[in-house]
Amino acid sequence: MTSKAALALAALAALVLSGCDRSGPNLLPTGAAAADLFPVRAAAATEDEVLRVGDRLAIRVLGEPELTSDLYRVDGSGNVQVPLAGEIPAAGLRPAELREELTRRLGRRFIRNPQVAVIVTERNKTTFAVEGNVREPGVFEATPTTTLISAIAQAKSPTETASLDEVMVFRIINGQRAGARFNLKDIRRGNAPDPQILAGDTVVVGNSALKGAWREFLQAAPAFNLFYIFR
Repeated sequence: MTSKAALALAALAALVLSGCDRSGPNLLPTGAAAADLFPVRAAAATEDEVLRVGDRLAIRVLGEPELTSDLYRVDGSGNVQVPLAGEIPAAGLRPAELREELTRRLGRRFIRNPQVAVIVTERNKTTFAVEGNVREPGVFEATPTTTLISAIAQAKSPTETASLDEVMVFRIINGQRAGARFNLKDIRRGNAPDPQILAGDTVVVGNSALKGAWREFLQAAPAFNLFYIFR
């Protein structure tokens, strides 16, 4: 091996080692522990999704035009104001649960055997973020069908230097910031579940130190005239 070749290999080794030292070990839970924190939830129809602040509702009460309207909305406190029924905590309820509560309140004092329907006419838009080693990081709209795979696809997929086994998701759970680590390769192969991404989540795709060092080396190699050692 020539001295120039040895120098080149030493430079590459130094780049790899420096890349590995950029961060400590990733201590976020992975595998089954990650799935417990970030469970997979089957895509549900709108009727099965819980109500959120800002959702617009159509409430219809048979034979009661003064109570029937398409303009009801879950307010900033998570409540819905309905004449005769009063203020009802709605955020976190499913439409069917809100209908049951309305039926109970109206039937208790005002209307005999009320026939009530609750329909979500407009969902309040909520978002998640994708950062790190993706081609187009940004903020995207969360829907009931958004999973980790589709979230990263919206960011135009990982970059060439992304570490596919270092895909992290951060979420506020019970008022605390929680995180977990997922292996994108396992999810793509069907060997691991594809967790649902919720509004407010942040997805961070990690960097592969080896791939990054190799890319840096190749970018620097022409300046040192070192390409010949790989022929």
